Amino acid sequence: MTDPYASAGVDTEAGDRAVELMKAAVSRTHGPGVLGGFGGFAGLFDLSAAGSYAKPLLATSTDGVGTKIALAQAIDKHDTIGQDLVGMVVDDIIVVGAKPLFMTDYIATGKVVPERIADIVRGIAEACAATGTALVGGETAEHPGLMQPDDYDVAGAAVGIVEADAVLGAERVRSGDVVVAMASSGLHSNGFSLVRHILAERSIALTDRVDELGGVAAEVLLEPTRLYTSPLLGMLEAGLGIRSISHVTGGGIAANLARVLPQQLAVEIDRAGWQVPEVFDALAQLGGFPLTDAEGTWNLGLGMLVVVDEADAAGVIAASEAAGIPARAVGGVQDAPADFAGWVRGAKGVDGGAVRLSGTYR
Repeated sequence: MTDPYASAGVDTEAGDRAVELMKAAVSRTHGPGVLGGFGGFAGLFDLSAAGSYAKPLLATSTDGVGTKIALAQAIDKHDTIGQDLVGMVVDDIIVVGAKPLFMTDYIATGKVVPERIADIVRGIAEACAATGTALVGGETAEHPGLMQPDDYDVAGAAVGIVEADAVLGAERVRSGDVVVAMASSGLHSNGFSLVRHILAERSIALTDRVDELGGVAAEVLLEPTRLYTSPLLGMLEAGLGIRSISHVTGGGIAANLARVLPQQLAVEIDRAGWQVPEVFDALAQLGGFPLTDAEGTWNLGLGMLVVVDEADAAGVIAASEAAGIPARAVGGVQDAPADFAGWVRGAKGVDGGAVRLSGTYR
């Protein structure tokens, strides 16, 4: 008997095989808070397993990986995109001081290839485990006719919990605080439309070896997004005086930091304060523009910016370094200037503080 759904291009059996391949990796993220198994219409999480809170607040975040997926497709390597997704979603939860509880994912594809879907989800699950996040559910949707067979996109959402009086934010920041930068692992998952444009303008394929990049373009640029949740949770649990945190994603350094500063305060960052990773310099040279032109697009080596009491800045740096993430102080919080010419003020609807990058890159 012919399955009419299969004749329309949807293979439900392939979806079932993909689930079987990913079960073990997903199960390793489940702790005592996860109820039920696979195949339910909704994931269940026992909130009492999160611990005792006087006034608990739930934090939520959602995001995708963007056009970085094109690199994974170019070289048929799909086991790191999942970490990129978790980095974009879960590391936004820690910004408010929340501990992540659980995450769900969504994968849309032109054709379900079980091994490919399993690779993607395995990457998500491993990154969830590294951040203490349970992967409680997900969905894989086959879209024949709308997407090409090898095309796919991924998105996810996560939920965390934080005590009401422990929420981090601009209102905690004081003049004299220090901004500590935790290094990025590369581009993370932002600005790849610009990357692809640069390569296309130079007639460079993603599968080409590029001397300036030191390898095959897609292989080098697929470096997965660094995860910051676990070390930052450790700093908070140690009682370090963290005021606010900025995740440097789309919009670059200044705009993202301005979002977590109050309107009356400002930070000036010296461009000579850190060594910009070679990948950014190489891309800028290929694109024929200075690094300063990419400041609103790429993180340029700074993945997380932690605004901390001056007395605890050294402790944040030491904790980050102990977790294998280079860190350094890159600026101090001061009163806002009278003239805001040349300063970035707030972003994405937030009337925040002012940030300016000055000097020249090393």
